[in-house]
Amino acid sequence: MAWRLLLVLTEVLFITIWDYKMSGTYYSLDVLYCLPIIQASHISAIRNLRQSDTQVAALAGVITAVAWSIAEAAVVWPAYPLGALTTNIITRSITFTVLGRVMAKLWKARTYSHKDALTGLANRLEFTERFSAEQSRSERSSKPYSILFIEIDQLRELNDSLGHRIGDIALKALSRIFSGNSRNIDTVARISRDEFAILFPETDEYICGVLALRINTAAEKMFKEEDWPLSLLIARVTVVGEDKSFDEVLEEAEEKMNALKNENNELWLHV
Repeated sequence: MAWRLLLVLTEVLFITIWDYKMSGTYYSLDVLYCLPIIQASHISAIRNLRQSDTQVAALAGVITAVAWSIAEAAVVWPAYPLGALTTNIITRSITFTVLGRVMAKLWKARTYSHKDALTGLANRLEFTERFSAEQSRSERSSKPYSILFIEIDQLRELNDSLGHRIGDIALKALSRIFSGNSRNIDTVARISRDEFAILFPETDEYICGVLALRINTAAEKMFKEEDWPLSLLIARVTVVGEDKSFDEVLEEAEEKMNALKNENNELWLHV
C-alpha cells in the first residue's frame, strides 16, 4: 500500500512541475490533477474494504490543491495576491475532496459487486464469470477443471449457541483455510450464507480429491482446537469443456451433497 501512496505523491509532483514549466504557453495541463485523485480514491476504497478508512482520497485532494495553487502563484510571485492563493487552495481542496470521496464510493461499489463483504472472497457473480471463462479455456485445450462445493454443517447451531459474531469469525477462518490451500489461479468464492465453492483450472478428479482432503483435514483441526461443533460437507465435480452449464454442475454437486447428508444421518442412526 505504501508504494501506491508514493505513486500518488509522485504523480502530483510531476504534474505540478510540468504545469509550472508550461505556464505562459497556450497549453493547459490543469485537468491532469484529477489523475492522482482517481488513484488515491482507488486506494481509499481498498483500505475501506479492509475496515481501515484512512481518508486517503481527501488527503490527496488537499495536497493536490495546495501543489496546484502554489505552482500557479509561483509564475508571477510576489505579484500574486495572497487572498487569491488562499481562496484557490480552499475551493480546490473542497472540490478534490468531494471528487475523491465520490470516486472512492464508485470503486468500492464496483469491488463489492464481485466480492463477499464478510470474507473478501469472490461472490457468486464473480465465480460464475470465472467458471464461464474456464469452460471456454477447457473447451480449447481439452483439459479438465474441477470444482469443490463446500457446505458448513451445523453453522446455524454455532450461531444459536455462541452468537453470530463467533459464526462470522468461523467463516473468516474457513475462508483463510480455503485460500491457503488453493493456488493463485484458483477461484475461492462464498456463494451463499454457509456454502463456498473453489474452482481449480486444469485439475483432474484425483488431484481435486487430494485438495479436498487437505482442506477438510485443516478445517477439522481448527474445529477441534476452537471447540466448534462444525464439519464440512464437500462435493467434487470434474468437467471437461462446455458440456455442462454452471446450473447443471451445481445440481450435480447438490445431489452429491444430499447423498453425503444421508450417509451422515445413517451413521448417526447406527450409533
